[in-house]
Amino acid sequence: MAVSFEDFPVYKKAISFTVKIFKVLDFENLHKEFSLKDQLKRATLSITNNIAEGSEYGSNRQFIRFLWIAKGSCAEVRNMLFVLYSLEKIDDEAFHTLNNECLEITKEIYHFIKYLEKNNLGTK
Repeated sequence: MAVSFEDFPVYKKAISFTVKIFKVLDFENLHKEFSLKDQLKRATLSITNNIAEGSEYGSNRQFIRFLWIAKGSCAEVRNMLFVLYSLEKIDDEAFHTLNNECLEITKEIYHFIKYLEKNNLGTK
């Protein structure tokens, strides 16, 4: 039986991260930042959505493509965290904790891609 996306460690980590982002966005000082909050939610959800969607195509080449998109969404999330931090909308601890966790997810996605490519799993 094939592994389901829910079983991938990077997916589990990204889901946990998504929950943390949504909780941070409930802070009082972010209530007026509608567009930024919406974009950050969408970018964060894009990480898990692309892992899930890519895994369902039955093609490792397609899966790798979606993993690259998920990795790009991680960069978008880190950028928006930096903007919130620069605007003093999130504190130092929240920024560094979330940014570091997102970097870890980025690295795991990258290593997953390289694993699939190295094992000739990217050509099926």
